[in-house]
Amino acid sequence: MQLLCPNCQSELTRSGESKRHCQACHSDFILNIECNECGEALQRLKACGAVNFWCDHCHELKSKSSANYRLVEA
Repeated sequence: MQLLCPNCQSELTRSGESKRHCQACHSDFILNIECNECGEALQRLKACGAVNFWCDHCHELKSKSSANYRLVEA
């Protein structure tokens, strides 16, 4: 999934597991991954190359396609 900078719409590059950087406007962001049902932060689960998420609030496994992704300026 390619994310765009909310400030200038340029592509963001990865600078860590949840960090993103815009080389065009030199902005830094943190990628928050939230539950699509309750809005709480999800825990990342990795196994055999697959990525899923766990919601502590809903007590459910969530797929990466159902999660909400939100960029917050760092």
